[in-house]
Amino acid sequence: MNIVELLVLAVEIYLVVGVLLGIAFVTRGVQAIDHAAEGTGWGFRLIILPGVAALWPFLLRRWIRKAQPAEERNAHRDRVRGNAR
Repeated sequence: MNIVELLVLAVEIYLVVGVLLGIAFVTRGVQAIDHAAEGTGWGFRLIILPGVAALWPFLLRRWIRKAQPAEERNAHRDRVRGNAR
């Protein structure tokens, strides 16, 4: 096997794992790490499936840790909380 065949095989394995994990993630995991996704329909879940399949290592880590999305920081929120500079 040459280097190109190994590279293609690695990409195929990555994508197969991504699609399989993506199916599990869009059915159960998405609402575990983002509460805004609770109650969304299958249209939304089909739209995010390609991105989940591509970014599965990052999303799997967040899913396992049950990490919530980072809160946006901006000048307005800092001022409201009394953290203004």
